[in-house]
Amino acid sequence: MAVFAAADAPLRARAVCEAMDLEIAPSNVNNVRLKLKRLAERGILIEPEQGLFTQPRP
Repeated sequence: MAVFAAADAPLRARAVCEAMDLEIAPSNVNNVRLKLKRLAERGILIEPEQGLFTQPRP
């Protein structure tokens, strides 16, 4: 969540991987994307456009 707190714009899964110092491999990007989708379903993140994720702003 610190990645999103520091970001000034919505992020894609690849950018989250880079921010977390994960190897940019298709499997890592897909795993992060699935986790981001799950967080969006739970209301922790929002997906303003397909593939872009951010924290909801109060």
